[in-house]
Amino acid sequence: MTLKLLTWNIRTGGGGGRLDAIVSLLARERPDIAALQELRDFQRHDGRRMREVADTLGMVAHLAPSVFGQPVAVLVRPPLTIARRAAVRWRLHHAAAVAEVPTGAGPLTVVSTHLNPFRPHRRRREASWLAHRYRAPLTLIAGDLNALDPDTAHAERLARLPEPYRRRHLGRDGHPDTAAIGALRAAGFVDVWRTAGEGDGLTVPTTRGGGHEFSNAGMRLDYLMARPELAARASRARVIRGDETEWASDHYPLAVDLELSKPR
Repeated sequence: MTLKLLTWNIRTGGGGGRLDAIVSLLARERPDIAALQELRDFQRHDGRRMREVADTLGMVAHLAPSVFGQPVAVLVRPPLTIARRAAVRWRLHHAAAVAEVPTGAGPLTVVSTHLNPFRPHRRRREASWLAHRYRAPLTLIAGDLNALDPDTAHAERLARLPEPYRRRHLGRDGHPDTAAIGALRAAGFVDVWRTAGEGDGLTVPTTRGGGHEFSNAGMRLDYLMARPELAARASRARVIRGDETEWASDHYPLAVDLELSKPR
């Protein structure tokens, strides 16, 4: 059983006529599991928009509303099922949708989340809480983490950002802030892009999807962070570019293949 998992920040619920393009791209890519962020208004009218999108894709959705920000979700394609689900709202600026999916290798826990975009210390705190709360061997934390990785030199790219947006990615010492990804790694999570990634991995901005806060810097803000046992099963992590992705959102989708046929 090789599962295709995709994570995508679709930008403010796909407003302005973008949602049809987002759904078209997802229908063509046919992920077995999708982690989606920035689902503005998807919770309204008892989750009607979420149900409509899931039904169009032939998937089952678990939506986590947000108190302060925007909802997130995990969508699963049958015959996969969601055996357990949870929603984290109060501890995060946005939210986290948690779905446990039975597989041949054991239960896969997928956490779709969107970390604090404004405050590095809050972003680190959110990452650390999630990393210590969800630690089963086959756990994946996926989504827009709004974070810089510790292995990349960021100063040149950050210098291209307008000053108000640059501050979002600087620590109190004025250096690029990598604490959120550092906290996940310290808790034992593996950055799947580093082990299975293709290309440059940059997920923002798209060519015609807005994202003025990213200027022309080109950044990797979307991640697949896996426990070591799951990271060892990952292959071909890639950013999906072209067609609708260039304008449907300011983030590109990020996908990975997971081999989950049997225990090791």
